[in-house]
Amino acid sequence: MSEKQPISILILTKDEEINLPGCLESLSWADEIIVLDSFSVDRTIEIAGEFGARVIQRKYDNAATLNWAVQNIEFKHKWVYYSDADERVTPELKCELIDVIHRADDPRVAYRLRYKNIFMGTWNRHSFFYPLWILRLFIPSKVRWERLINPVAVVDGPEGQLHNHFMHFSFNKGMFEWFNKHNSYSTYEAQELVNKMSTEIDWKGLLGPIAVRRRTMKEIAYRVPGRPIMMFVYLYVVRGGFLEGRCGLHFSILRSIYEYMIDIKVIELKRRSKNLSM
Repeated sequence: MSEKQPISILILTKDEEINLPGCLESLSWADEIIVLDSFSVDRTIEIAGEFGARVIQRKYDNAATLNWAVQNIEFKHKWVYYSDADERVTPELKCELIDVIHRADDPRVAYRLRYKNIFMGTWNRHSFFYPLWILRLFIPSKVRWERLINPVAVVDGPEGQLHNHFMHFSFNKGMFEWFNKHNSYSTYEAQELVNKMSTEIDWKGLLGPIAVRRRTMKEIAYRVPGRPIMMFVYLYVVRGGFLEGRCGLHFSILRSIYEYMIDIKVIELKRRSKNLSM
């Protein structure tokens, strides 16, 4: 199937010259590709131009970036597929996406997908939180995002789920970049956690849609003491991360370090609020 398909692609970038070529190649069948760039200083813009993508530049501000995109970008087509630069659409997923966008009587306004997270050349199915259902295909006017970091999609209308996965190469830019990114993420998570601690948990959220359930479970988990150790035990032992060899061990350790970064920053924020030194 060589002809371009009537779908718009939205890709968020910031210095993604390593990841962007592979991402764009996997989406070359789409009729419109829009790269929303946060003022990259590497070859990201040049690479996007080489693939015929339309480039829009705007400072990245977490969930507000995606909300700005669906509210302000004039997409050529009804359906938009959102991708990060370190993701790849497989041939199987491509066929499924094409099938969905050609359905004339589909009442759904958005679809969620699972992905395979790749670390050290291995799909870490056990040591990761697989399956995570995240929004990727949608009608722009029907979605919005909430939360400072790892934005949660809120859909106005019926949703569906796709069978096939996309591939996520979250470590492609190296360990330095991973630690740098998660240092920022943990700061935002700590800020949100401190804010949430002043309110009660909405237990009804456990019975809500996928996105609401995940958010509620996260709020509960963040209030449990000893989370970093529990996270390692859960991923490596309970979920079977040990079955993945070194990949499972290293990823479980990295995830527990991330949880510890959040916890220690929560302590810092609480002390700062009392004018105490850290």
